[in-house]
Amino acid sequence: MSERTPKGRCSICGAPVDPAVRPFCSKRCADIDLSRWLTGSYAVPGGDADADEDGDDAIAARGERDGDVPPDKLH
Repeated sequence: MSERTPKGRCSICGAPVDPAVRPFCSKRCADIDLSRWLTGSYAVPGGDADADEDGDDAIAARGERDGDVPPDKLH
């Protein structure tokens, strides 16, 4: 069985991907990527989300209950 050549480019330098260190072109680029993860260069942006993701805590903080309509929405 022959080894398939992966298509694509290294996300670090843009060189063709090497199957031995896929998805990178070299051990060096793989190490650069690892270093970026370990130092926090890559991060998923977050916001000021409630700890309670369904919003029950936020509704309770406003004094509302399930089914209540806020006064400004009555008419």
